This record gives sequence, structure tokens and C-alpha cells, in this order.
Amino acid sequence: MRHITQEGLDLIKHFEGFSPTVYTCPAGYATIGYGHLITKHESFKTIKEDDAQELLRIDAEAAERAVLRYIDVPLTDGQFDALVSFTFNLGSGALQRSTLRRKLNRQEYASVAGEFGRWVWAGGHRLKGLVRRRRAERAVFLILT
Repeated sequence: MRHITQEGLDLIKHFEGFSPTVYTCPAGYATIGYGHLITKHESFKTIKEDDAQELLRIDAEAAERAVLRYIDVPLTDGQFDALVSFTFNLGSGALQRSTLRRKLNRQEYASVAGEFGRWVWAGGHRLKGLVRRRRAERAVFLILT
């Protein structure tokens, strides 16, 4: 199975930030570490950074599987990293139903990059942090090597 690069993981870490305690993300979910959504079967009060990095790897693997499942065309490392970050943040359902996915699978690479900017809303609000994240993902997507 293909994996996100360290640069891709660093991109996710940069935008998620690290929280050793539980917080509510802008979409209203209980979250800890590097953007780990706490499930009803988990109980956290705090987390060490090493443990948060392990959770990040596990969560990133789920996003990797979704990208591999829904994208049918060859991808550069940058494209794969950007799509894993996008999917990590928004969930596999967002990737599955997105125009971004449909355009990419039709090999409309030139117009795919513009689709990132449409995904900047959480909880009904346009968030500056998501605008910055989507710009960064778009830039990584456009790297040719």
C-alpha cells in the first residue's frame, strides 16, 4: 500500500496542531492530539506527543486507503500527500462525493487544483485556517515531482 510522505505528515501536523488535551474542533467534534477525532469507544483526558503521532499515523492510513479507493489515476507524491491531507481533514465521504475526485479521475489536472478552495467551510462558517490549509494542499498538489 502507498503511504503519505513525511512532508505530507508534516503538512497535516502543521494545520492540525498538537493538543495534549481534548478540545472541540470547529465542526463540533471532540478531538485530541493531531486532529484525532475521539470515537465513542475511546476515553482521553490527555495524550503524550509520541502517542498522538502514532494516532496520526493510524488516522492517516485510513485517509490513504480512501484516496487509493476513490482515485483511479496515477498520482505524484505531492498529489497523494495533498489528497491524504484533504481526506484526513474532511473525511472519506467528502472525497468520494467531491467534484475534485470526479475531475481528477477524468484527468482534468488543470482544473483539479481549483477545487481545493471550495472546501473551506466548517459548522456553516468559512474558516481562515481552512482557507490557508486548502491553499497549502493545492500548492503541494501542484508540485510536479
